[in-house]
Amino acid sequence: MARPRMAAGALFFDESDRVLLVEPSYKDYRDIPGGYVEEGESPRQACVREVQEELGIAPHIGRLLVVDWAPNPGEGDKVLYLFDGGRLSDDARQQIALQADELRGYDFHNADQVPDLTIPRLARRISAGINARANGLTAYLEHGESLATGA
Repeated sequence: MARPRMAAGALFFDESDRVLLVEPSYKDYRDIPGGYVEEGESPRQACVREVQEELGIAPHIGRLLVVDWAPNPGEGDKVLYLFDGGRLSDDARQQIALQADELRGYDFHNADQVPDLTIPRLARRISAGINARANGLTAYLEHGESLATGA
């Protein structure tokens, strides 16, 4: 029986529909807020907890946008969930307090900038999440790629 690791994250947007990316201190690329699901925790609960831990805010976490089967040679099978964090108000953005031991910074970026800031499969997952949000859908990916289109 498969026992994949699970992780969950959220896409947040500003008033210009730019997506929030964080700058982890332990990675050489940008990421989304989120992390691993703990035992007894749902993916959505993990997303809420991770956003609170990493950003110090507790915005409403909306619907599921993407499920991505993304095995990693060093970590084994993984299932990644991406939720809609919605548009962060000015007030919410001013309340962000980064988890200092994990994050160096954050910023909002246009969708076309994302591939230059992160790894390819995460860029594809973010793109699929943006499209799913705009079209009211949920995307299923494998390695960050849609089976329907191959991209």
